Amino acid sequence: MKRETPVTVITDDGTPTLYLPGLDEHYHSVRGAVAESMHVYIKTGLEACGRETVDLFECGFGTGLNAFLTLLAAGQSRRHIHYTVVEAFPLDAERAIGLAYPETIQPGSRPLFEQLHRCEWEREVAITPFFTLHKVGADLTDYPLGDESYDVIYYDAFAPEKQPELWSAELLGRVARSLRRGGVLSTYCAKGEVRRRLQQAGLVVQRTPGPPGGKREILQARRPDGSDT
Repeated sequence: MKRETPVTVITDDGTPTLYLPGLDEHYHSVRGAVAESMHVYIKTGLEACGRETVDLFECGFGTGLNAFLTLLAAGQSRRHIHYTVVEAFPLDAERAIGLAYPETIQPGSRPLFEQLHRCEWEREVAITPFFTLHKVGADLTDYPLGDESYDVIYYDAFAPEKQPELWSAELLGRVARSLRRGGVLSTYCAKGEVRRRLQQAGLVVQRTPGPPGGKREILQARRPDGSDT
């Protein structure tokens, strides 16, 4: 993937996303940016984890939408979330802030969204009492994922045909091993090959309904907690 200037487009739920012309890829579903993130990552990922303290990993920071929705969810539920994200091609902070997600999602929360983008990389930053962010500028294929490190994983890489290296059996295997027992991984991608690779890595995978008006199916995968085996 090469660096290029993204173009802002409005999705079907009235919220914006970014489009990369050279890659011919959107950062979110054109059927609804916020609707997709809420369904795929908050509902299918975060809310499926019952732990009060959550170590969460995201593949790709992008516009910061998933992190922002997770921050808001942490405050509402009063769950403590440590959020680690690896991004090889960070967006310009001002470009991301200009998407104005807070104005649509929760008016008055703009300072939190700005802090997500303006805080330092490569160190842990407590954005709120319930949400700590650690942004890492790195290529996930080289990133040292520790075994059994995370309770929740948001796998939000660009599509397999656009970034095949991020969907390889080797990398998905390492990602799967980084889940703790009982942990959950969610992704918008429901391709059969991705499902099989996650299963081969030892996860219990199911197709679940996609967001209203969007993809028909998405994937949720869990690492057995011992009672499943």
